[in-house]
Amino acid sequence: MQPAINWKRIDACFEEAAREGRDILLEYETYELLRNSGAESVPLVNLLARGARPSNEELLAFPGDKVVMKIVSPTILHKTDVGGVKIIDKHPGKIRSTWRRMLDEVPERFAAWLEHHPGGAPAAYTGLTGDPLREAVARDVRGVLMCQFMPPDSSAFGNELLMSLRRTREFGMVITAGLGGTDTELYAQRFRKGQAVASASVELTDADTFFDLFRRTIAYEKLAGRTRGQGRIVSDDQLLECVASFIAMGRHYSPENPAAPFVIEELEINPFAFTDYQMVPLDGLCRFSRPAARRAPRPVERIAGLVHPRRIGIIGVSDKRANFGRTILDNILAAGFPASDVVVVHPSCDEVAGVRCTPDLKGMGRLDLFVVAVGAEQVPAIVDGLVEDDLAEAVLLIPGGLGEKAGSEERAAAVRARIDEAHAQGGGPVFLGGNSLGVLSRPGRFDTIFIPDAKLPKPQGQGGRSAFISQSGAFLVTRVSRLVDHIDPAYLVSIGNQTDLTAGDLLTWFKDVPDLGVLAVYMEGFADDDGLSFCRAVRDAVACGRDVVFYKAGRTPEGKSATAGHTASVAGDYMVCTSCVRQAGALVAESFAEFEDLYRLAVHFHGVTVRGDRIAAVSGAGFEAVGMADSISGDDFRVRLATLSPETARQLRDELAAHRLDRLVDVRNPLDINPAADDALHARTVSLLAADPGVDAVVVGVVPLSPAMQTLPAGMRDGDSLDAPGSIATLLPETVRGLAKPVIAVVDGGALYDPLVERLEAGGVLVFRSCDRAVAALAKYLEGRLYAATLRPFCTE
Repeated sequence: MQPAINWKRIDACFEEAAREGRDILLEYETYELLRNSGAESVPLVNLLARGARPSNEELLAFPGDKVVMKIVSPTILHKTDVGGVKIIDKHPGKIRSTWRRMLDEVPERFAAWLEHHPGGAPAAYTGLTGDPLREAVARDVRGVLMCQFMPPDSSAFGNELLMSLRRTREFGMVITAGLGGTDTELYAQRFRKGQAVASASVELTDADTFFDLFRRTIAYEKLAGRTRGQGRIVSDDQLLECVASFIAMGRHYSPENPAAPFVIEELEINPFAFTDYQMVPLDGLCRFSRPAARRAPRPVERIAGLVHPRRIGIIGVSDKRANFGRTILDNILAAGFPASDVVVVHPSCDEVAGVRCTPDLKGMGRLDLFVVAVGAEQVPAIVDGLVEDDLAEAVLLIPGGLGEKAGSEERAAAVRARIDEAHAQGGGPVFLGGNSLGVLSRPGRFDTIFIPDAKLPKPQGQGGRSAFISQSGAFLVTRVSRLVDHIDPAYLVSIGNQTDLTAGDLLTWFKDVPDLGVLAVYMEGFADDDGLSFCRAVRDAVACGRDVVFYKAGRTPEGKSATAGHTASVAGDYMVCTSCVRQAGALVAESFAEFEDLYRLAVHFHGVTVRGDRIAAVSGAGFEAVGMADSISGDDFRVRLATLSPETARQLRDELAAHRLDRLVDVRNPLDINPAADDALHARTVSLLAADPGVDAVVVGVVPLSPAMQTLPAGMRDGDSLDAPGSIATLLPETVRGLAKPVIAVVDGGALYDPLVERLEAGGVLVFRSCDRAVAALAKYLEGRLYAATLRPFCTE
């Protein structure tokens, strides 16, 4: 759908306001913008300026028995709160008295509000109180806007629509649609995720795609008349046309558009009301700006030197004690990197640990990777030297004190400015960090993570099909410590402060690395405009067959504050972030545990085709069967319990009869096969369920305490041995090995059953320790994989 937008007239609206020194459109100017964007039902308005002398005919020109009176000021945005909106009878005397009363009372009320909320004062009123404040507020009042009153078809909850564009720091222009009215923010906070509002980057969506997202909200359900006792009040075509217009404006007046004469900072209509199948804006706000210069792009291709270096240099190595620099040097050598290709900058040594030393930077020669492990106060001079003499492709900044700690912002800004200057001239190394914990590259045969090997066992060898990128170094190493036997990463990258290289830069590079199937990312805050770059990289990666697992920290005000304390991140709007990243195709985790689960699933089943979202579940414990059924849906996912085919049901009944359980067990999904079911019946049931063409994935609960099953190491109980040919530890891996569908097992028991879990996982079975967590993770994974498949036609490889 191509909306009919008059760009020249909208430009004129912005230009007129800019000539008056404003970066905000007044309400009637916002209506004019809407009229020129294709809106068909803009209300009639008449600005009653202070000192005007409107005739009775002018005051009675609007149809209807009532009019709406609204204060007009570039500084009073929430007019209702200060008596700036009134609905009155359409009578000339009443209109005049209300107009004059509002011109006097509203500035008084707004000034009083500002004195109690000084943090909310516009910059022009800073430091003003009393009469000077009231006079300043009154000077900015342009008059009162008399508006046509258009009574809504319904005043019931949910019959007002919010529609907005907002320029975000990280994701550029974002469109939002949902429940409108004065309680919009409350609805967004209190309703389940995605139920009150839908948001998306205008660069990553189109009208049809966003409208499909909006259809899932309560707002659409109400407008479409899908609730009891209510009829439809607007057509889908009208809503789609509005969405298309907003997306087109978002793309045109965007910092991403180099030809944009202006940038929309915020365009909000809250609400659109509906009368006689017309969408009527009842309040509008538009802020805008001139396009600004953007940060020079980083030479992303130089990341190759960061992860596949041929020569490495390091500064900050002690020849007498185990400081960070020495630990990094030891780890580099222990990972197999040749000592002859490493050089240490040291003022007084000829060699350290068999590695040549040089007293200054110039003595290193040209490097692929230079590791800085000295104090932050030395970094600016080192950066100058590296840039000036072009000594490295990539630089790893280990030190903190580059923006994440109060008082270090000036130093960080100076370092960033020097790096940006070099990039703007087409040169300079790329810098990772500061406050980076390091990089491990198994293909590159080096490890600069400054955790001693004794503290952090790391993956060995050349294998691994995943890359783990984390803004928090501590999160990176603790997850690796917990999951090293499951995720087998080829690369570990601690981003740190994003002084130079950003998350978007790194994902843009890693998405094209051959043989990488999974990219896992933990973020606390994106650099300016980098959320959009990151999402574009996610979409490209997913479209070409990679899985991206993502976790965003800083969802609460307290969480946002905490993230700023160690990685210099500015945590943005959590809902916008997760919406954009999810729509780009990533598997978005809502907790640390879910991140681990999705990462494990992505690595384990990357080569397995996901054909649908129908799950079959089986367990010998009734509570697990119920728990599995309860876990197939959540706030942001929903899959189905499969309907078993008649043939599968018949075969299952035969198996149950053969084990004398047919009188105790009914065939259904989930299937409770009773604690008396033995190992063979569990394995056979999994095989039959997986063979059913109506089943896309299987979850099997292995109840380890069942006396009928062999779940203990040999010698602990008569007739019980994990080594036995008929044990579940032997049978289930053999069964799963030949299947082309995802199958996961649940072993819900204490440490006594750790050997069983180890044996199953060694045999290729992915094991969870609780059924609810297993099914929820699998459900989210299946839904994510199915959505990713819809993006595959756009792969550019």
